[in-house]
Amino acid sequence: MKVEEGIMPDKYALGDIVEMKKQHPCGSKQWEIIRTGADFRIKCVGCSHQVMLARTKFEKSVRKIITSAATTVEGV
Repeated sequence: MKVEEGIMPDKYALGDIVEMKKQHPCGSKQWEIIRTGADFRIKCVGCSHQVMLARTKFEKSVRKIITSAATTVEGV
């Protein structure tokens, strides 16, 4: 993958499972990324509820990446 000058590669990709700082009312802290861009759409792994967040709010709320879609594709 070629990276252009001044543009950082995305840290998050579609299909990544991330752990958020606060837990969802269903009890799960794990979310799947289903849309990226200026804002993110994430889906709760526990109950499949979907939420749309601004990129800045999303990046502040993520604690860690549990599984990365990029590593699972490369590992095949």
